Amino acid sequence: MTLITETEVPSRELPEIDGKYPWFALQVRARREGNVADYLSGNGYEWFLPLYKCRKVWSDRIKEIETPLFPGYLFCRFNPLNRLPILKTPGVIQVVGYNRIPVPVDGREIAAIQILAASGIPNQPWPFLSLGDRIRIESGPLRGLEGILSAFKGSHRLVASVSLLQRSVAVDIDSAFVTSLKTVRAKGASFRPAVAGMQQAEFS
Repeated sequence: MTLITETEVPSRELPEIDGKYPWFALQVRARREGNVADYLSGNGYEWFLPLYKCRKVWSDRIKEIETPLFPGYLFCRFNPLNRLPILKTPGVIQVVGYNRIPVPVDGREIAAIQILAASGIPNQPWPFLSLGDRIRIESGPLRGLEGILSAFKGSHRLVASVSLLQRSVAVDIDSAFVTSLKTVRAKGASFRPAVAGMQQAEFS
């Protein structure tokens, strides 16, 4: 995975609150993620667009390319009370939220994805998981990272999730380097998704 990020440029339209605004997810038009990121960068916004390498079959060859880890989405810090410039950005469809209110992405989830991106360890999109045992990696380039442990074809994978988007990313790990944390839910307990009823809406 490649981490694409841009340092926030101070702006009169974006006064800082404790130094930073929270991260929000933007839904964008297909294959416009990079264009939107460039536009946001030129207007002084801090954004985060994680990429991963995948193989695509062309007519005469197989080519490895970089593609968004969360197709159709990127993350951006901005003042939710001044979101009109974001919505007017070419390629942006809407800000992810609930009942027409922007909902910030959990900062810990963004941090986990950023750690995966910076580690250089191969990873890939993964079906969203919300149940299971949580683990913490105790050594190596991903030390301190927490997520859900999943078994896949005999190997172990750490799955880091962005709950708001119902998306996850998986990375292969050595189970000898992890410590089990408290189970997300007690055995036999009923479960209701934390984002039940979550919807995406365009804001004016």
